[in-house]
Amino acid sequence: MTKAMRNGLTVFALTVSAFGGAAMAEPYQTAVLQGLDKVTARVTTLQANLGEVVRFGTLEIIVRTCEKRPPEETPESAAFLDIWEVRPGEAAVGAFRGWMFASSPGLNALEHPVYDVWLKDCANKLSISDDTSATEGSVGN
Repeated sequence: MTKAMRNGLTVFALTVSAFGGAAMAEPYQTAVLQGLDKVTARVTTLQANLGEVVRFGTLEIIVRTCEKRPPEETPESAAFLDIWEVRPGEAAVGAFRGWMFASSPGLNALEHPVYDVWLKDCANKLSISDDTSATEGSVGN
């Protein structure tokens, strides 16, 4: 078994254990991320809405989903992210695709020489009607 397969199985198992309790995770509209520019040592807080592109340096980040356990459960937020590096005059290069967990930022982290990005929280809870319309709108795409 390759290292990538083991990491994938570990993330899957943690996703199931993190959100597989009695209460289901609740969907949220916004992922609160923090980014570190390792060259300047600046930390930036990013608010990324579902499906919208957020830029951080040469990175473009799209949040596909952001889920959070209800308040009565053990705290945990998780987001599925797509991150690309986009440099002028060059094709975009995939830098990260997968789940990030607020309680374990080092578990499934972006590996990049200049930037670190990690999930802090999910915000702006989706109502049932918002979630249904977003799902219906994305089915045909």
